[in-house]
Amino acid sequence: MQKLLGSALELTTRNLDYKYGSADPANGGMDCSGFVYYVLNQNGMTDVPRDSSGQYVWLRHAGRFEPVLSRKDDSFELDNLQPGDLLFWTGTYAIERDPPITHAMIYLGREKKTGKRVMVGSSDGRVYQGESRNGVSVFDFKNQRPSKPDNGKLQPTFIGYGHIPGLRE
Repeated sequence: MQKLLGSALELTTRNLDYKYGSADPANGGMDCSGFVYYVLNQNGMTDVPRDSSGQYVWLRHAGRFEPVLSRKDDSFELDNLQPGDLLFWTGTYAIERDPPITHAMIYLGREKKTGKRVMVGSSDGRVYQGESRNGVSVFDFKNQRPSKPDNGKLQPTFIGYGHIPGLRE
């Protein structure tokens, strides 16, 4: 687990942009699922699907997914969340996909100073400590779900997390 998180954090030091369709830091950037794919492959997991929807299905099929319906950060649904788990969202951008998973990140845990949950990955507009960040970085993790529908507007919705098969057996 430490090696996986270390390699994920090392990528944040390379000044990589968010680059849709890329899973290779040599391209100057990566997209969210490309980041997850690259980090897991670098750590010996070669059966990882390339896109976030496939990664979600991979964990569901392995029986390793934990759904989260609550909007509360202290929900019991997050009790099993551990560093190295994959986090999944729907509604981060418009795409026809089944299942409609559009975003993935890697959970880092809680910061020692603040106790706030943080994650690592690639994004084109998430926040860390009050500052907007783009590209490969550390970001704040908040269990946010829309409270009411906003017709026609994208609504990023956190749907749950999954434990990587073989990592904690």
